[in-house]
Amino acid sequence: MAYIYHLTTRQEWEASLTMGKHTVPSLKEEGFIHCCSEEQVSEVVDRFYKDALDIVILKVNTEKLRSQLVYEWSSSMEDTYPHVYGPINTDSVEDVSEVS
Repeated sequence: MAYIYHLTTRQEWEASLTMGKHTVPSLKEEGFIHCCSEEQVSEVVDRFYKDALDIVILKVNTEKLRSQLVYEWSSSMEDTYPHVYGPINTDSVEDVSEVS
């Protein structure tokens, strides 16, 4: 079973639960939701969420994910990252944890 991880605010996640799907501005602006592998979580937190408050990590089971998942190269991060081309269905999220 494969997992990807997505960082978001607790408020955004809780709003998603009422809709049954998780969307973020990047889906509309860029066409996909940014995610990462378990090994990349720390780097993503340090680079983008270092001073942010109330951030949670969604652990997404890719076998339950209904939207298209594509692994793509990020020249700014110099690594390959998973991108979800559509909303993340909430029933694919198997764990929600606090950023420590």
